[in-house]
Amino acid sequence: MNAMYWSEDSDENKDLVVPDNVLDVIYSISCKCIPMEHAHALSEALQQVLPWLAEEETAGIHQVYGAESGNGWERPDTEVLYLSRRQKLTLRLPKTRLEEAKTLSGETIDVGGYALKVGEFTTRKLSDLPTLFARHVLGEDGQTEDEFMAQAVTQLQAMGINVKKMMCGKESVIHLPKGELHARSLMLADLELEESVKLQEVGLGPGRKLGCGLFLPQKGIKPVNPD
Repeated sequence: MNAMYWSEDSDENKDLVVPDNVLDVIYSISCKCIPMEHAHALSEALQQVLPWLAEEETAGIHQVYGAESGNGWERPDTEVLYLSRRQKLTLRLPKTRLEEAKTLSGETIDVGGYALKVGEFTTRKLSDLPTLFARHVLGEDGQTEDEFMAQAVTQLQAMGINVKKMMCGKESVIHLPKGELHARSLMLADLELEESVKLQEVGLGPGRKLGCGLFLPQKGIKPVNPD
């Protein structure tokens, strides 16, 4: 059973114009397949073309997911991820980097031995939805669900985010050349709109260039059966 925090629903609604100072930059790509565990290889390949990514704290690199990965809580147990023609590559970038981000279009990068050609991009503003999820939020090896949740609550409260509803999923491992990182998926609900935007802009914890701590909108969340 997934661990979670839960409190009463809030009926408060606030109008908020979502700022565009941070955007998701969505590139079309041409690539048959890439390694399932591609976080490090993709990060390294992109930073060769866009070296400023390493120094840009706001920048994040979403890992690539195929349709079979569902809602992101689990991933198929294979070594290679086959991509459809509709698959995209998404970077989360400050608006001030858009001109530089254009240079990635037309490039072919090597992702773990597989060629990935990058096409044109579009931009998407962050969401105003009150429910967000991240496929990977870094924790510690051997950490229990309760310990991970407590760590997340502490980090969120330090950001000024009041945790009302939160649920974590299965642990995942991100493999690096010199070791591995441990993470869990995390979903939060009933966020105030300002909190939702802030969490998407800032993220939670380190590892943004590996796809960690990057939150995406989710239409809703319901309690799981405690039995």
